[in-house]
Amino acid sequence: MDDVLAHLDAHFDAHLDRVRAYVRQPSISGEGTGMVETAEMVRDSIRRLGGTAQIVPTPGWPVVHGEIHVGAPKTLLLYGMYDVQPVEGEDWMVPPFAGDVVDLPDVGPSVVARGVYNTKGPLAGQFNVLESIKAVRGRLPVNVKFVVEGEEELGSRHLPQFIEAYRSRLGADATYFAFYCQDRSGKPMLWLGVKGIQYFEVTCRGGAWGGPRTRGVHGSNAVWVGNPAWRLLQALTTMSDGAEQIKIDGFYDDVVPPSAEDEELLTRLAQTVDFDSELWKWDAGRFKYDAKGADLLRRYLYDPTLNIDGIWGGYTGSGMKTLLPHEVHVKMDVRMVPNMTPERVRERIRAHLKKIGRDDIHVHFHEGYPPAKTSVKEPAVQALIRTLRGMGHEPEIWPHLAGSAPFYLFRQVLGQPFVMGGLGHGGRPHSPNEYATVAGMRQFERSVAQFLFAFAED
Repeated sequence: MDDVLAHLDAHFDAHLDRVRAYVRQPSISGEGTGMVETAEMVRDSIRRLGGTAQIVPTPGWPVVHGEIHVGAPKTLLLYGMYDVQPVEGEDWMVPPFAGDVVDLPDVGPSVVARGVYNTKGPLAGQFNVLESIKAVRGRLPVNVKFVVEGEEELGSRHLPQFIEAYRSRLGADATYFAFYCQDRSGKPMLWLGVKGIQYFEVTCRGGAWGGPRTRGVHGSNAVWVGNPAWRLLQALTTMSDGAEQIKIDGFYDDVVPPSAEDEELLTRLAQTVDFDSELWKWDAGRFKYDAKGADLLRRYLYDPTLNIDGIWGGYTGSGMKTLLPHEVHVKMDVRMVPNMTPERVRERIRAHLKKIGRDDIHVHFHEGYPPAKTSVKEPAVQALIRTLRGMGHEPEIWPHLAGSAPFYLFRQVLGQPFVMGGLGHGGRPHSPNEYATVAGMRQFERSVAQFLFAFAED
């Protein structure tokens, strides 16, 4: 590997420029900003490697699909995303799409930009690795296929249709999602799965039950006209108690406890996780549970959630305006654990609103997807573990993330084990001043290159 690693180091300045070029191109899927242009960047990056690539239309934003076949015994499907979250209303230290390098306290020189951590930085870095390997060795150690979507931040709404339509072309020995996985201390974390997610919006309007029907009215009328805001809030409080335990009938019925393999991982994790650091990471004052160690981790990873993302309605501007609103909205999400499914979650939420006499409240469910899991014993996972250890790092292995990604499509639909990770450090996803360290990007490229060869030789 010395020749490949030397090439990566010698060309790192150009590689960093490529990462900065990727984050300078906005690609906000929720607003539609720069999506076509970014899809073209991804397509062209694959073609520069000598691969075939196409932009596949969907009812939403397109998927970039490509392939580089070198006649190798093994094939790796590279999953990625080119869309990012909005920046409206956020306070950034530098313009969020300038790709500036900033010397950050405690972590050093870093690119501060929307998407550099989640996940345009790893996506661009992966292309850098493939180009270096090809330049030095003449060919890649594995055949690679690409699925790079533009709707991950929207719940991967149309990726299932793409996977179903193209499944005959997507066969591989494993799926790999390249990602910066080191924390601030340099410890790499390896996640073996993800929770599922069901996102939905709830709207309460005036109607037959009472409340203004078509417009907000003077607040003095609240004395004899019902308020949709109170009606919605009262419905929400029946879904969860003061300890945030979910009170929807049957909500926990499908939840299964950790497997024996995962219990062993939890025991090991409890000895290495810095829980104070976890609180700092999310800017939280304390955990909402009194549990500690493996018990706290078990709650974190194996409890589902019912989360309120935002509530709005009526007058929220400056100054004073008394108003009785005619409609109020809330955005919510459920994080699902094994063996929960989006279909049963939707059924139980609808049934709950009907049970409490609030079936007039409208619920719009977005696309949801179930959790997904890979065993630590899978060859692809073991190849990444060997890679990290060979670079002097003992990975902290987590049964899965508390977050979500559409990996069920690769595990359950395509029947492929998946693995995610790589060296490198970044932070503040979905937040202002999202960042990734420059030193971490260099290590990321070295780790991805060595993983590809380790996977090929397994």
